[in-house]
Amino acid sequence: MKKIVLLIALWLAAITVVSAQHDEEIQWKSWSELEEALRKDPKPVFLFFHADWCVYCKKIEREIFTKKSVIRKMNKEYYALRMDVESRDTVAFDGLTFVNKQALTRRNGIHELPALLASREDKPFSLPATLILDKKFALVERIFEYYTSSELLNML
Repeated sequence: MKKIVLLIALWLAAITVVSAQHDEEIQWKSWSELEEALRKDPKPVFLFFHADWCVYCKKIEREIFTKKSVIRKMNKEYYALRMDVESRDTVAFDGLTFVNKQALTRRNGIHELPALLASREDKPFSLPATLILDKKFALVERIFEYYTSSELLNML
């Protein structure tokens, strides 16, 4: 009997730890998860485009996306998606298919989705690139620089 009680206590403790860790990070979605979530329950969207070589991207991930206030706001009010701009994955979204065509001709080719969503007229593509969209997937804000957690919270 003591063993059963001990096992139940350990199981409950493990569930508590796992759920606490789950709440302590941004719940990033994939493109397919985002599409399904928007269909079921529309919310604003936070898109973060990064690359392994981008120092400011890594700094944002390490210093901003780990702040409890940012995590809480993001998980409660937004769907969040992050994407490596050099990804070679084929992405299906909103009935369209997107690929990294540049990967065939360039070492660090940029995937079609970030190129489409985060490009600026008369300026080269640059990182970090953060987009905030409304629940209808219309652009609200585009940020192409490092930001602090308080700046991000003000934008959200």
